Amino acid sequence: MLHLSIMTEYAKLAAQAEQRMRDLFPATPLQKNEHLSGLYDAEIWLKREDLSPVRSYKLRGAYNAMGKQSDKDVFVCASAGNHAQGVAYVCRHMGKKGVIFMPVTTPEQKVNKTKMFGGENIEVKLVGDFFDASLAAAQEYCAKVNGHFLSPFDDPDVMEGQSTVTHEMLDQLGKAPDIVVVPVGGGGLSSSMRLLLSERAPDTEIFFVEPAGGASLAAAVRAGNPVTINDVDTFVDGAAVARIGENTFEALKGISADNVLSVPEDRICTTIIDMLNTEGIVLEPAGALAIDALKDISERIKGKTVVCVSSGGNFDFERLPEVKERAQRYSGVKKYYVLRLPQRPGALREFLGFLGPNDDVTRFEYLKKSARNFGSILIGIETTNPSNFAPLERQAIEAGMMMRDITEDHAIVDLII
Repeated sequence: MLHLSIMTEYAKLAAQAEQRMRDLFPATPLQKNEHLSGLYDAEIWLKREDLSPVRSYKLRGAYNAMGKQSDKDVFVCASAGNHAQGVAYVCRHMGKKGVIFMPVTTPEQKVNKTKMFGGENIEVKLVGDFFDASLAAAQEYCAKVNGHFLSPFDDPDVMEGQSTVTHEMLDQLGKAPDIVVVPVGGGGLSSSMRLLLSERAPDTEIFFVEPAGGASLAAAVRAGNPVTINDVDTFVDGAAVARIGENTFEALKGISADNVLSVPEDRICTTIIDMLNTEGIVLEPAGALAIDALKDISERIKGKTVVCVSSGGNFDFERLPEVKERAQRYSGVKKYYVLRLPQRPGALREFLGFLGPNDDVTRFEYLKKSARNFGSILIGIETTNPSNFAPLERQAIEAGMMMRDITEDHAIVDLII
């Protein structure tokens, strides 16, 4: 459990931790975003953790925790993402040995970046198909070599390191913001933010944002204690956590359920695309959480000073086609249909004539079966406005064709798209 002594002088501890960070990297910028400010009629600032040396805030907690255990020779962690890279970076900086366990299924790009940051100071062990197997192997290995296990979030020293995000933000802004919007995974960043703001800016309202497929904080708030959720959607891999930490929830206990926001994964994709195209800012799904949540609180933030934490920018551009696809489907400008056409000459040409000037066929699969009166086509259509689909569907039905919209049938779409 989190000791009360940590809570009572948290601002002092955060200030000391922030000074230690300057030996590792300069403060990440706090930038006013004119695009978002105009969009929401508010003063929107971004705390750019995506511009840290490892493109996330995770090295803060790793550095603080490792610095307090500097007598240890070996540091061990389990991670498939930003925590691994942060630990690797700090191991190289401190000249310590790190052993990092990652699932065998971890994308090669993440494995290579971890090795690049750690160099000769780290060893990467690929164990298990899922994180739980990697975690168990890491903890077993750590006990065997008498190393120090570095939790990605559920450790008071890690939380203290993450508090430096909030400490820097307050000093850079020069005042207490009206609202702070923070992403939540295991709770290391959000819990430290609540502890520090309760002392330095108690009137600041905090909104905690989770992906809909990994809402472990909301589940814990309802139950009054951490609970494990099933069927976690790992798309927002930096924040999709099945169970919030014990220490972190102790610091978050008592928050209002109204301030815990859950945002759909497909909608997050629209924010990733918007920030990339409009602002040239590269965000990973977890890094876009706080910005995306502004859509849900737009009426509550008008005229106010709001800080969003863009927590990470480790985006693998091989995922861009998937992100664009999900964003288009969410926005309603791309749909998939199973189209049943009468097997007569000219039927396909007739359907294609129903397409408008802004409609584009992006997927087409058809197999003619001569023994049948109708043939089925899988067709994907992209357009500029969702309203363009209604007249298309109406004309097809009036012509005796059958159109089944399968866009939201995830079992089918995941199989064939």
